[in-house]
Amino acid sequence: MTHTQLPGHSEQPLTAAYDTALLDLDGVVYAGAAAIEYAVESLDAARAAGMRLAYVTNNASRPPRAVAAHLTELGVPAAPEDVINSAQAAARLVAEKVPAGAKVLVVGGPGLVEALAERGLVAVESLADGPAAVVQGFDPSVGWERLAEAAYAVAAGLPWVASNTDMSIPTARGVAPGNGTLVAAVRAATGAEPEVAGKPLPPMHRETVLRTGAKRPLVVGDRLDTDIEGAFNGGVDSLLVFTGVSTPAQLLAAPTQPRPPLLAAGLRGLLEPPPAGAFLPG
Repeated sequence: MTHTQLPGHSEQPLTAAYDTALLDLDGVVYAGAAAIEYAVESLDAARAAGMRLAYVTNNASRPPRAVAAHLTELGVPAAPEDVINSAQAAARLVAEKVPAGAKVLVVGGPGLVEALAERGLVAVESLADGPAAVVQGFDPSVGWERLAEAAYAVAAGLPWVASNTDMSIPTARGVAPGNGTLVAAVRAATGAEPEVAGKPLPPMHRETVLRTGAKRPLVVGDRLDTDIEGAFNGGVDSLLVFTGVSTPAQLLAAPTQPRPPLLAAGLRGLLEPPPAGAFLPG
């Protein structure tokens, strides 16, 4: 990726400066089941301007086909191959650690199960089933029994991979506990640390690059600690939108690096030129 310098005031909108928008979902495109204000219209205009749209989420609960169907219902046409999630990155990590066709203890939803199947791995729910590894991802139905199985398996020495460690997730009713809180429960019981696949860490960036082939990508997210930090770690330009978790006050209090080079109230920012003299490190 190269640095992009836009001298003076550029009239070129972001849709022309970048070939692909790598969009987070929760807090950027939708909150819970509902689209965020202006998101559908903005993405439609970005697509019409020639920008490719890919959806990159740390939420591992649903498989790409379900996410694509949800987006399409909201008025954002999407195919399964347009969606990259942390379950896919986690499954790739697990596949590199266990024999082909191995069983894997899953603490999570259908997104993880399908991602493992894509790698030829078999999802199980108990240590008694003889798994070779543990993988953990967000699912609102996860309860004590499944967390306990994960703790037993991790304590027995099995490799432990977490799709992500986001402590919160935006919903239609507000901010709710995320996968990081479930990971914390297993950590507290075992004293172990998982290998994490999702944003802001390299496995998720690798998965995104492999699946999109983007040449001039722009990461669009609502979280400083995952989306923006992940873009910085991957050497990719980023746009922070204030429709989700991170607030302007948190941005002002954040360390100088990593900070997003671009800011917008929401996805309509994709259709605007950057501020005068903007330097877009990538």
